[in-house]
Amino acid sequence: MGELEARKLKFSNTGTEAILMGILVEGTNRASKLLRANGFTLTKVREEAIKLIGKPDYFYFSPEHPPLTESAQKALDWAVDEKLKAGDDGEITTSHLLLGVWSQKEGAGYKIMAMLGFDDEKAQQLHSLVSKPGFVED
Repeated sequence: MGELEARKLKFSNTGTEAILMGILVEGTNRASKLLRANGFTLTKVREEAIKLIGKPDYFYFSPEHPPLTESAQKALDWAVDEKLKAGDDGEITTSHLLLGVWSQKEGAGYKIMAMLGFDDEKAQQLHSLVSKPGFVED
């Protein structure tokens, strides 16, 4: 869903901001509910992404599959590593992805989250939940 959001905004890459938007678009997951409970909306995140990255040329066509930025790849790698540390072989959840975005302090997703009020305390609460063996996203 993040890739689709990147394409909608005509971004040439899928960055951590697009992953963040994808989590919000899905809407039924724990990470999305946490963000919404803290005042995050897709509109706010899109506006902040455009402020940070800039609005692309109106006539630019985003690739069908915009490649991941370095920080987006690191966020995904972080999510996989954290899931493996928990000793589970279940799926990587949107909560893992959200924490992966938060782990990339140089990424646009982190900056947007921080601007909209997400902090280390909220991240730690979510991390303590997802790092328990057997964690399942509801």
